[in-house]
Amino acid sequence: MRGLMQDRQLLISTLIDHAADCHADTAIVSREADGGMHATSWGEVAQRSRRLAGALQRLGIRADDRVATLAWNTHRHLELYYGITGTGAICHTVNPRLFFDQIVYILRHAEDTMLCFDESFAELAARLRRAVPAITYFVLLGRRRSSPDLDSIDGLLFYEELIDAEDDSYRWADLDERQAASLCYTSGTTGDPKGVLYSHRSTVLHAYAACMPDSFDISARDVVMPASSMYHANAWGVPYAATMAGSRLVLPGGRLDAASLHELIDVYGVTHSFGVPTIWLGFAQHIEARGLQAGRLRRLVIGGAACPPALSETYARLGVQVRQLWGMTETSPLGVVGAPKAGQENLEGAALAAFRAQQGRTVFGAQLRIEDENGAELPRDGAAAGNLMIRGWWIASRYYGQAHDATRDGWFPTGDVATLDRDGFMRITDRAKDVIKSGGEWISSIDLENEAVAHPSVAEAAVIGVAHPKWDERPLLILRLKPDARLEHEEMTAFLRARIAKWWLPDDIIVVEEIPHTATGKIQKNLLRAQFARHLMPSEAA
Repeated sequence: MRGLMQDRQLLISTLIDHAADCHADTAIVSREADGGMHATSWGEVAQRSRRLAGALQRLGIRADDRVATLAWNTHRHLELYYGITGTGAICHTVNPRLFFDQIVYILRHAEDTMLCFDESFAELAARLRRAVPAITYFVLLGRRRSSPDLDSIDGLLFYEELIDAEDDSYRWADLDERQAASLCYTSGTTGDPKGVLYSHRSTVLHAYAACMPDSFDISARDVVMPASSMYHANAWGVPYAATMAGSRLVLPGGRLDAASLHELIDVYGVTHSFGVPTIWLGFAQHIEARGLQAGRLRRLVIGGAACPPALSETYARLGVQVRQLWGMTETSPLGVVGAPKAGQENLEGAALAAFRAQQGRTVFGAQLRIEDENGAELPRDGAAAGNLMIRGWWIASRYYGQAHDATRDGWFPTGDVATLDRDGFMRITDRAKDVIKSGGEWISSIDLENEAVAHPSVAEAAVIGVAHPKWDERPLLILRLKPDARLEHEEMTAFLRARIAKWWLPDDIIVVEEIPHTATGKIQKNLLRAQFARHLMPSEAA
């Protein structure tokens, strides 16, 4: 017997309709390329999204066509999120920080029909026009203007002219909720980037989960600012969650430096923000150095890489709660969030440090397990470490353009090594490719990095395993110091000796000006491993 309930499809268009119906006057502000602020609202975004959908239909964009974006966190990019998917087409957000050849590969692999771009990417768009001639339309996200790069793009269209030529009478396409909605490629640190194809259903369910109190905790009373890029896993789903909740929204454009973010937080009363550790490390250093406050900011969700416990401590002193987010492009990206359970709100000392060392606990809609090398499930005792597997309502099953399944028995292998406890808390001990195997024992590069960053002179730390003639691998600690800081090798070693097992101590410590990062803010350990591959080996000259 089936239930006698209405069967409504879970569609992205229902999110913007809800915001327009219930939160039409709620403010959205967006930083423009010239630094000025553009004011809009959920009602206006809904109207302009419908106009965009009408323009796409008039240009011949059809269901399943891929429409690429090269854009910052702006109101026009938000309109693209809804206008494209509302027609049944697929919004393909492209990371402009990737290498040119990677972007060309992604556009060709996705077989995009249209590319919409911010003016700051005009030179890149002109190069792509020549490199990917199969793209039919190039659209500047703005009004008509002229420049050498723009003038070189044959048949260039202008977004505001497309919008002005339409009305808002477009009716959203009647779609199956499992139809593809958006496409995002992994950063491709090894091999070619791989496409993750989200559905309408997975996106709406992910938004529900993100709004939950023990997740991002987003409501209509909050002011939300995604400093996670809208081209990276849909800004972690924050724009969709904010639409669902009817939150006030602050979009920082392409300016994610500490001073610009502080200005927006201060002026617009931001309560919730999101981003990778490097952004919030710089922000904390900026406000502490200048004696500034964090305004109304009360929650940061930090993901993309492990959040050092010392960073959480810094923000706690500022009255801001940090919640770690663990996930990946393939998980939309919500997997676990570091929200406390009953009795954990006022932890202190070692108990608080242990809590902050975890990535978080499982969100309803996703399930985790850990396995040994043979695929056998390991106990959820908080001690056994194994390969982390995930499944759920918004988890990828295979990659775009690939015929083979990306899962094993329905579980997606994350590439992380982790522990799980009986309360669902997960702690990443390492990436499978980053774990250091020394003399048959494992050393966690993440734990070592977290301890190193706790030193007051250290801005950022990376630990890699380097070949060793006796122990197979030994840890090498690479540091970037805070401005004007000095740190002797012996001081750092003494600092670590009091915090870690003796055999975990790095065999050497190197201070560098910069640590390389991927386009999504993760440390490029593959480059560091290549650079220091034989650092601990006896020299050929010797």
